Amino acid sequence: MDFLGYVAGFLTTIAFLPQVVKAIKYGSTKDISLGMYILLCTGITLWIAYGFWLGAVPVILANGVTLVFAGIVLFCKIRNG
Repeated sequence: MDFLGYVAGFLTTIAFLPQVVKAIKYGSTKDISLGMYILLCTGITLWIAYGFWLGAVPVILANGVTLVFAGIVLFCKIRNG
């Protein structure tokens, strides 16, 4: 079952990569909702805490990387006003 968790985590995490590249490369965050990314980063942080509580490495790893990606987009959004 961990394999399934790793695959699911990889796919949902990599889905954020195009947005991260666009935000960094073009500085384009105009159409991104600030509130959505604040809620997303908060939720991901809670998933990480939940993963630690369960000892679920796939949950911790996938959400850790996702938090980095979403955090970059959130940072760009705040920086770009």
